[in-house]
Amino acid sequence: MRIRDILRRKGGTVATVRPDATVRELLATLAEHNIGAVVVSADGVTIAGIASERDVVRRMHERGADLLSGTVSEIMTSEVRTCGLNDMVDGLRRIMTEHRIRHLPVVADGKLVGIVSIGDVVKSAIDDLETEREQLFGYIQS
Repeated sequence: MRIRDILRRKGGTVATVRPDATVRELLATLAEHNIGAVVVSADGVTIAGIASERDVVRRMHERGADLLSGTVSEIMTSEVRTCGLNDMVDGLRRIMTEHRIRHLPVVADGKLVGIVSIGDVVKSAIDDLETEREQLFGYIQS
């Protein structure tokens, strides 16, 4: 299965936040969309970074509540791994596991077109196993 198949099923909507937004605004966006990470982007198309709940918690431990009035650019991860529409889910699963990444933005022609989470990857693996099980069961019954 390819990344494009996952996006076809879940859609390509990506929650973004501007680099100059406050951490408080970041948290509001995460809560509003019930997600764990957002792409940091000035224009909704280019990627400046990614910010997750984990980033907030780690920096909160260091800086305390003052962090909430700071900017997202102060806490975001700026070296963002991405994937493409034609990338295979198996390869993505390996990358996410090895690098302990839970969210990967999807890029096509240099533009943000979606995001894939570890949950999406696990769901695709379960779907593949279920399909294989049904095929094997059908084969045995024939």
